Amino acid sequence: MVLASLAVFVASLLVGALGIYVGARVIVGASDYDHAIVTALIGAIVWAVVGFFVGWIPLLGPLLALLAYIAVINVRYPGGWTAAAMVGLIAWVTVLIVLYALAAVGITGFNAAGVPGL
Repeated sequence: MVLASLAVFVASLLVGALGIYVGARVIVGASDYDHAIVTALIGAIVWAVVGFFVGWIPLLGPLLALLAYIAVINVRYPGGWTAAAMVGLIAWVTVLIVLYALAAVGITGFNAAGVPGL
């Protein structure tokens, strides 16, 4: 059971990292997938911690968690807050497309670690 959970986490982290990689490649020209994996892992941890502490606050909690996630991207990639928000948006859309395709053929469910809301 633990190995299965670990495999699902790693697979979803890699899908989340793919989204960040595509976003960073398009917006800031970054081309390091390893950097995207670490960013996705840190982003997932920060999202979970902030969500745990303030996620229960209507509207404000999820917005603070999203801001924390974008802050991780801002710290890890050049370009400032606007670029970080655009990387996050492209990551979200990319992962949405990948997960939709995988779910449509019955390979996976509809979630990924490292990208909020999916």
